[in-house]
Amino acid sequence: MRVLGVDPGLTRCGVGVVEGVAGRQLTMAGVGVIRTPAEAEVPDRLVLIERGMEEWLDAHRPEAVAVERVFTQHNVRTVMGTAQASAVAMLCAARRGLPVALHTPSEVKAAVTGSGRAEKAQVGAMVTRVLRLAAPPKPADAADALALAICHIWRGPASNRLQQAAAARQSPSATRTPHRNRAQHQKGTVR
Repeated sequence: MRVLGVDPGLTRCGVGVVEGVAGRQLTMAGVGVIRTPAEAEVPDRLVLIERGMEEWLDAHRPEAVAVERVFTQHNVRTVMGTAQASAVAMLCAARRGLPVALHTPSEVKAAVTGSGRAEKAQVGAMVTRVLRLAAPPKPADAADALALAICHIWRGPASNRLQQAAAARQSPSATRTPHRNRAQHQKGTVR
């Protein structure tokens, strides 16, 4: 599986492509940052992110896109920019029919380091180790994007099975009265 990880940001949007399957050695296929000038208007910056995302999608042809789930921060302006960049990444993937998965920062940290409270340096060190890189990718946004892709490869299959099981429980056939209770319901003994 080839996954494009996206650490969304309006100024720096980390992107990283990882290839492999859970339980086997993973390989980095590419890593970088899509940058936009802080002095540019937000719509223009979003266009630059969209162009950058399209270039990464064209160059690496991922099978899935993993985006960091935006969470509430104290700085609303930062959250808005992050959410807007996230939406652009999801739009680019959806336009191509690629599945998109959202992973929380703590979920990614836990998958890669074993602790949902790991520091950025720990994430970078583990990404370096898992992908057998010579040094941690810089800036941290790039390492975070790779961590998202790793998380998705490692946790994606289990998450998909859980979602399928939950969907099966919600299906009409799963909500029927079990056979042994059906007779009691018909007699009116079960209320």
